Amino acid sequence: MTSPASSQPATTPDSTPAPTAPAAPAVTPADAVPADADTGPVALTKAAPATSATSAASAARLGGAVWLALAVVYVVWGSTYLAIRIAVETMPSFLSAAARFLTAGLLLAGFLLVRQGPAGLKVSGRQLASSALVGVLLLTGGNGLVVLGETSVPSGLTALLVAAVPLWMVVLTAFGGERPKLAELAGVLLGLVGLGVLSAPAVGGSVEPLGVVLIICATLLWAAGSFVSKKIPMPGNVLAASAYQMLAGGLCDLLIGLARGEQRGLDLGAVSGRSWLALAYLVLFGSLLAFTAYAWLLRSAPLTLVGTYAYVNPVVAVLLGWLILAEPLTGPTLAGGAIVVAGVCLVVSVSRRPRHPGRPAKGPSARS
Repeated sequence: MTSPASSQPATTPDSTPAPTAPAAPAVTPADAVPADADTGPVALTKAAPATSATSAASAARLGGAVWLALAVVYVVWGSTYLAIRIAVETMPSFLSAAARFLTAGLLLAGFLLVRQGPAGLKVSGRQLASSALVGVLLLTGGNGLVVLGETSVPSGLTALLVAAVPLWMVVLTAFGGERPKLAELAGVLLGLVGLGVLSAPAVGGSVEPLGVVLIICATLLWAAGSFVSKKIPMPGNVLAASAYQMLAGGLCDLLIGLARGEQRGLDLGAVSGRSWLALAYLVLFGSLLAFTAYAWLLRSAPLTLVGTYAYVNPVVAVLLGWLILAEPLTGPTLAGGAIVVAGVCLVVSVSRRPRHPGRPAKGPSARS
């Protein structure tokens, strides 16, 4: 969740958070291939209406581009937790998030205008409203709260808490009318136990409790944004959708930052060079690259498969936090993280099994 973060990914909520062969999502016209082609992030096509047959087929037949996009989200968003932690050392939380997403959104919108003209950004009123809603849920609620939480919570612990996103996705799909399997429910319960163990440092006073609560709330909002994006009319052009989401999320981050008074006493000259570098990394890689890949994955792969980034990101984040920031690897952190990852693995392994051939899928939620 980015962070994701894209972020957030799943948004992380970086995480939340958005998130080359990797850069392909940001350079290919939306209408380069037929709308029903399953060619991956380089296609950036309009999403074809899902039917029972196409949903089941797409879930069972995943192209190499899906795995490429997943790899981008896995690695890049795993590193954005460290980048966020470095950025907020000398930058205010919501204003730094606003700078990140507004800059990335404007760059992406400018790219579309140059490559495709005004038609590249043309969307209906409903699609614009949908993009704004998803952007606020992912990038303000999801990623924004992660950024705020990381002012007092180590980056590795943050990533382990964010690993709960796929568990919330199972809960949301259940509320959407799709009955979860018993093994999925067991995975959710196991993951919640892991979250309890991870929260032990906050209970013991070694980590700020409010920071932990904010990050858990961020995971709920990121999961909600990911879930809603599959149920409402989104722009057919993935790049346009990403641009509008980042602009909406960034604008909301800006308003919250100003309301919190983060601009008072802000001295740009006092911002460290490494914080500027971290912000640049978040804009270029966490947002333009990874978040666009995540937005495409939400349309092109099962939701539970997309959610697997949340148990790969923590491994990257914990290792980077330990290597670069010397963040401690405590017993509760390792134990709780292992339990959460086990729960998520159980959920994903069950959710990816195809339905019985003769059983019809349940509309849009069949892609979840």
